[in-house]
Amino acid sequence: MRWLRKLLLPFSLIYGLVLRIRHFAYDVGVFPSASFPFPVICVGNLRVGGTGKTPMTEYLATSLKEHHKTAILSRGYGRKTSGFLVACSGMGVRELGDEPFQYARKLKGVTVAVDENRKRGISRLRDTADIEVVILDDALQHRKVAPGLSMLLTAYGDLYVDDMLLPAGNLRDLKYRASAADLLVVTKCPADLTASQMKELKSRLKPEGKQQIFFTTIEYSDYTGGAEIVALETLKQKQLVLITGIADPSPLVRYLQSSGFDFMHKAYADHHEFSEKEIRLFQTYRDSGKVLLTTEKDYTRLSEKIEGVLYLPIRIGFLEDQQGFENRINEFVTQQ
Repeated sequence: MRWLRKLLLPFSLIYGLVLRIRHFAYDVGVFPSASFPFPVICVGNLRVGGTGKTPMTEYLATSLKEHHKTAILSRGYGRKTSGFLVACSGMGVRELGDEPFQYARKLKGVTVAVDENRKRGISRLRDTADIEVVILDDALQHRKVAPGLSMLLTAYGDLYVDDMLLPAGNLRDLKYRASAADLLVVTKCPADLTASQMKELKSRLKPEGKQQIFFTTIEYSDYTGGAEIVALETLKQKQLVLITGIADPSPLVRYLQSSGFDFMHKAYADHHEFSEKEIRLFQTYRDSGKVLLTTEKDYTRLSEKIEGVLYLPIRIGFLEDQQGFENRINEFVTQQ
């Protein structure tokens, strides 16, 4: 399949030329980039989906909210609304999009807002909620805003340096744009990644100037969430159906397989809108005694349509220098 996509390389070259012209226009000031006199942190990537932006955004918000009035601003991909909205009781995936809804449901004490116009969204947050720190979810390509601190995520085993631009590859922006990031985070690393392997990855990513590189892994909970909370281990005795609508479900699949689970996997595209036919199929599985397990992001969409779904919570874990990462974030926030 990959070699077939390489036939699309001429279109990638055209796309790359358009991107270069666009970035040049911002770099020389033809198009303005707005900056703000308070901390704005951007979490992004160069690739289409699957690098772990959601758990990183949650990690940052959870850390910062203890001492600062913190907000997450997203464009709200897939929502059926438009304009600026602050998440409140009664709003769901339809109004906010799946990821913002997950943030709002999970992160108590953090303001969650959506706006396709990030500049307007930041200004409205500052004016209406007196926010002290704004985290921009998935905004590295959004040149209309110049964040004070940018973080680029790239997945282990699928580094941006090894990829090509769309449609021949999965990059949505030029590789050189990695230089705009202050922090590089290699996500989804094996938990047993060695120091020598980290050194090799650093040499491949070639950090510039004061760029720092950090390595994280995915940590899964021992207990499910959702319709009921049960020990994950007890599901080994059940007939399990794993439903995923995320860009890269492979870490979860590998985790369940390595943990001894036997399951059927129903995989769909990222942000998949489950149809009535698919919901009826899932209901059939459930009526026959099978347990429906999904990701936390997919749960936000499925739970509104079918009862009894469980999800497996995840969080990021640092393989080294977690304190150094937090120090960098705190220094930026307090010095603004």
